[in-house]
Amino acid sequence: MTALVIAALAGLPIAAIAWASLAGGGEAIADLAATVLPTYVANTALLMLVAGGIAAVVGTGCAWLVAATRFPARRVLSWALVLPLALPAYLAAYIYADLLDFAGPLQSALRASMGWVADDYAFPDIRSLGGGAFVLGFVLYPYVYLLARTAFATQSITQFRAARSLGAAPARAFWRVAMPAARPAIAGGLALVLMEVLADFGVAEYFAIPTFSTGIFRSWLAMGDKAAALKLAAIMLVFVIALVAWEAQSRRGRSDSRDGLAARRDEEPLVALTPLGKGLAFLACAAPVLLGFVLPAGYLATLALTPIAQGAAGDLPTYIRGSLWLGLAAASLCLVAALMLAFARARSASRITASAIRLATLGYALPGALLAVGLLAPLGAFDQSLTRFARDSFGWSGGLLLTGTSALLIYALSVRFMTVAYNSVSGGLARIPPGLDAAARSLGASPSRVLARIYAPLLAPSLAGAAALVFIDTLRELPATLILRPFNLETLATRTYRLASDERLVEAAIPALILLAAGLLPVLVLNRLGKR
Repeated sequence: MTALVIAALAGLPIAAIAWASLAGGGEAIADLAATVLPTYVANTALLMLVAGGIAAVVGTGCAWLVAATRFPARRVLSWALVLPLALPAYLAAYIYADLLDFAGPLQSALRASMGWVADDYAFPDIRSLGGGAFVLGFVLYPYVYLLARTAFATQSITQFRAARSLGAAPARAFWRVAMPAARPAIAGGLALVLMEVLADFGVAEYFAIPTFSTGIFRSWLAMGDKAAALKLAAIMLVFVIALVAWEAQSRRGRSDSRDGLAARRDEEPLVALTPLGKGLAFLACAAPVLLGFVLPAGYLATLALTPIAQGAAGDLPTYIRGSLWLGLAAASLCLVAALMLAFARARSASRITASAIRLATLGYALPGALLAVGLLAPLGAFDQSLTRFARDSFGWSGGLLLTGTSALLIYALSVRFMTVAYNSVSGGLARIPPGLDAAARSLGASPSRVLARIYAPLLAPSLAGAAALVFIDTLRELPATLILRPFNLETLATRTYRLASDERLVEAAIPALILLAAGLLPVLVLNRLGKR
């Protein structure tokens, strides 16, 4: 029953958007199709295609080099290649725009050293769809890299060596043997990249790329057209469902072998490289780390040391308090719900419970903008009625009880990051012997007592990890926070967004650096899990 209630609460935004798509949809869809919808579809699809292609090529190539070859600094680069995930994509967009703009340090140095003027050269415009795809691709490729590295390290080397013994060149053996075996893992990582690109708001907004996320945001807040925002969210939901189905399909057919590269790491490499090949492999793996993490983080640290950045940090405690309060509230709610879901899954094998848990943990695939409008639509009218009742019955003189406070934002963040908490808790629960539950129940303990006295203490490390991951994801969330936050709440993410939007990146450097540092924890956890 608990799992069904949580699933109903988590599925509310999906149900609201689905209902809005059916209610009076003809005229609204026709208006959108005649104006902005083709642009949103084309830009979103093209951004997913280009950014996904960059992530697939970089992630798969680096994973193969790390797993199958030996080159200088391979061990260091094997974990450093995951670091770009610590950098939120919108921060990378702000930094690269500042670096590569006409007045930025790179073009200014070129003009000073070469004696050029503005008409003497053509420099690629970073504030474009291609620039957005570049930023997203080099920040998100670790999703593909982690899964591909694990797939290459666990697949059998016997088949690859058999192909080599039959005269196949290393490249041919890679494409005909290694790649097909790793295809499900690569497709799964690519599906995660495409979900993140679809959900992106900060990069698309800052680079002026009209996509579904920016269209929903502008329709709801800037234009006040709630019907158009809900229709766009409904179309966006179709993209999400397609990606979720593809990700689930991609996991089929995975197979592991104990005769893998990881088990033979001390033997000769699978592919022997020449000295030149080793140098090229080092450059190929170092370049994504440099472009996706080292360069943006170094530039951000340089800006944070300037007097302007330090002078703008006077109000930083206010934004930190807002972020801490929001993160702790969302983490606490996610932990309670995840523990209940994991406990229900352990005690019931019914399909209804499994389906309810699947629905409750679907939120991570839902973009923040979609969640925000999906919750505001049904709860806005309810909140007005509830506030009116409180005013008439109890003399309430404050504002709206739900949408005027942080309650709705915490609700949305909990739905979005429930998956993170549940996966951590269910992983810890799988390591607890089921006999402990049976023994406690045979002694007359109620389910709630078993949960409090046995499962909760044994799950303490998993609960702490889940709380940390949800907390950090909440700190970095931007679109849902921008749409749902009350006027008196400012977080590190929204403060950084507002300063960067006003071209005041130097003043935003310190809060942005805090967000970057906070993102290192889940990256290290992902890297450790990937090695396992």
